[in-house]
Formats: sequence, structure tokens, C-alpha cells
Amino acid sequence: MPDQRHRELTRLANSVLQPGFVGTTAPDWVLRRIADGLNSVVLFGRNIQNPEQLAALTTQLRAENPDLVIAVDEEAGDVTRLERHTGSSRPGNLALGTVDDPDLTFQVAHGLGRELRAAGVSLNYAPSADVNSNPLNPVIGVRSFGARTETVARHTAAWIQGLQSAGVAACAKHFPGHGDTTVDSHHGLPRIDADAETIARVALPPFRAAVEAGVRSVMTAHMLIPAYDDTLPATLSPRIVGGLLRGELGFTGLVITDAIEMGAVSELYGITGATVKAVAAGADAVCVGGESADEATTVALAEALARAVRDGELPQERLAEASGRVAEFARWSSRLPQSAPERATGPDTGLAAARRAVRVHHRPDLRGALPLRGAPHVVELAPATHLAIDGGTPWGVADPLRALRPDTTSVRLGESDLAHQGALDRAALAPAEGRALVVVVRDAARHAWMERALDGLVRSRPDAVVVEMGVPSEAAPAAVHLNTHGATRVCGIAAAEVLLGAV
Repeated sequence: MPDQRHRELTRLANSVLQPGFVGTTAPDWVLRRIADGLNSVVLFGRNIQNPEQLAALTTQLRAENPDLVIAVDEEAGDVTRLERHTGSSRPGNLALGTVDDPDLTFQVAHGLGRELRAAGVSLNYAPSADVNSNPLNPVIGVRSFGARTETVARHTAAWIQGLQSAGVAACAKHFPGHGDTTVDSHHGLPRIDADAETIARVALPPFRAAVEAGVRSVMTAHMLIPAYDDTLPATLSPRIVGGLLRGELGFTGLVITDAIEMGAVSELYGITGATVKAVAAGADAVCVGGESADEATTVALAEALARAVRDGELPQERLAEASGRVAEFARWSSRLPQSAPERATGPDTGLAAARRAVRVHHRPDLRGALPLRGAPHVVELAPATHLAIDGGTPWGVADPLRALRPDTTSVRLGESDLAHQGALDRAALAPAEGRALVVVVRDAARHAWMERALDGLVRSRPDAVVVEMGVPSEAAPAAVHLNTHGATRVCGIAAAEVLLGAV
């Protein structure tokens, strides 16, 4: 009998985990865990080469369980898994919020949904429903539809409806709102000191809109919010998951944790302790494996959950309830109709959206600076990206410019490249002599070294054109300042077209 109860608890524990893994085919340990109750997996860029390989992988996984939930973290912007090798063919949330056409947002999300459904994906960890109210936010930024609550709420609903109309479940994140932070929860615990009234007015409306739009899942944030709970981060807080999300907002769908190995919770409670506390607080599915993508971690989490039930730390009824919600979600997603592989919105929808999102600001005395005269030299100032963005994903304006004008020259510089005296002159200004100078930045306001370099370049070359591919900010008074509101491949193409007068 003890062995039978252990097996039952292990199956229940497996069923609430959403692990990632390494490889473009499913490793044996994942297939074994599916046979032992695992109901979900999550895919990252390392698992995806192309649509054909992705479809073969999801087919392999579902051969073990036809109702298996297969999730992916595809925001269709700077955070992309499907197109990590090329850069996204869609402009991302900030660009869509800037255009502010909910029908366009619906179309972009619907096209993505058809693509995901055709590849066998049933759950997408998107959209970000965070209001980016703090411009220095290190982890949200262009992933948000903007800094205005009404805009974010409007486009959150449209994005969810577009994706789910194509047969893929959306996941509104990061509840109750990660926009007013200056700490990246991958590494530390952000703290939101706003009062409950401010949070209800600024951060919660997009999540209310998501619930009203029928979102099938919500992802919790690893943040401390004393207005609701001064002890436990949101993911681990019964007051926030049960009281606020379930009670006040009336959400009845699947609650998923943000990656449980993230430093904000794992450094405080350990990865196993955070997992147990999250399920006890009301989470139904535990995302893991962005970094800890191995069998040992998955086994340890399942054992910790089973042990917590045996020790009385986690009620078995709560674990069973979570398992039931995952199973219900799996049955719902498996009954949705298959979608045709073609994008209903057409292949150019993303580029059209990116073009509409470009904003051009001329210095009053230099309104004739575009299109560029002569061959451009492009200086791209490249920051280190946070863990949600794959650092190898292509971005920038140099390559799109080169495709239109092959005599374009370019250099990409990081903070370490500019550590030596005269490095900026040698690497950026000297090669630009006799050429149009284009300086490309990404969230310049968040990086002091980038602001200094930008200021130096514009002082030396007042005719420089600056392209900001992150969150717009007050920058050096360049001749022309372009804001693309994202750094995806189509954002770069749209900027290059404007620079060369190709549109």
C-alpha cells in the first residue's frame, strides 16, 4: 500500500510540472516521465530549428500522450523561439501598442496562432500584460504594449482573442504586473511599493481585460508586493493567487508559475521549496527548465511535491486540484480544430505592422536629412540582453541597410569594446568619415555607457541619425531620431527602408 500511494503521489506531482529539455528530439527521460504522468512540456529556442522539425518533435511527444500540453515562450517580438535564428517576422508588443490598432494586433496574434497550431503547440506563454510604467525596467520594456494602462488592456485582449481564435491557448503574464520594477527577477526579487489602489488602477486592468477576453491561463510573477503580501512573492502567495487572481478577478483557468528556477524565488527557498510553496499557494502548473533542463531537476521537484503531501506541508486535495486543472486544460486544447499551415493574415502582416510603428523625429534645422545621402556607416551599440531574450537572435539595422545598399559598412560595439581611450574614435568615427553616420541603440536610457557613447558620437557628428530599437527616451539631439519600438528583424527592415527612402 505505501508503494501504491507513492506511485499515485508521484503521478500527481509529475502532472503539474511543465519541464523543458535540451535537444531537437525528445530525450528518453521526457518520454519516460510522460508515461509516468507528466502532462506538459515547454519548448525553448534550443528545441526549435524550423517548422518541419518542430512539427516532428511535437508529433514524437504526442505519440506518448495525445493530450500532452506542449507550451512555448513565443512573444512574437524580441522574445522569439520560432525565429531565434533569423529574428522575428513580427514587430512585438510595444510596436503594436504604438500603432494602436487592435484589429492589427488581433491579426498578428492570429497568424502566430495558426503557425503554432500547425506545428503542434497548444499553449503559448504570451502576451505580456504588464504596463511598462517604469522606463528603466530591465526585463519588460518593449515586451509591453506600452506605458498607458488603457492601451495595454486593449491590446492584451485583442492579442489573446487573435491567438486563441487560431486554436492555441494564450497566457497573460506576469500577474499582477511586472512593469513598475527596476530588478530583473531572473537574478533577484523585485519589490513593488505602490499601494493597492495604485496597483488596481495601473497594473490590474490588463489582467481583468484578459480574463474578460477568455484567456485560458495566467502566469504569476516572482515579485514582492507588500500591499497584498509583505512576506511571500506573488507566485508563492495564497493572498495574491487565491485571493486576488481567483477571488477578485474571478479567473478559473490554469495558473502557471514563471520559471521556478529564477533567482527571485529559488535563492530564497530553493527550487524545490519554491515549487512546493507555489502549488500550495494555488498554482496549477510549475514551469521549469529554461535553465534547469535536466531529468534530475524534474525528478527532484516531483519528489519534493510528493514528500510535502506525505509530511502534511501540501494538502493532497490541493495537488489533486492542480492536476485536475492541467488535465482539463489538456482535454480542452486537444479538442480544438487543427489549423491550416498557411498564415491567414498573409506573410507581410508583420512587416506592415513594423512599418506603421516607426516614428521619425527631425531636428528643426535638418528636415532634409532623409533619405540618407551617400553610403552609410552604421554603429550598433549592443547591450547585454536579459535571459528571456536569446542573445544570439539577430537584430539591428546594418544588415537590412546592406541588403538595400551593399556598400553599407558597419561595426557593433559592446560596453567592453569602449573601455579604452579613443576606442570610439577608432571603431566608429574614423570609418564613418565621408559617409552618413547611423547610430543604432537599444534601450539607451537604461545603459549609462551607451548614453555616453551616443552623446560622444552625436557631438562629433551633429548630422548623425539615431535609431532607437528599444523603449524611446530623450536622447542626444541628433539630426534625425527614429524609434522602431522593437529590435526584431522586421523592425530593422522598416527602419532601413525609411533611412534610404525605400518606402
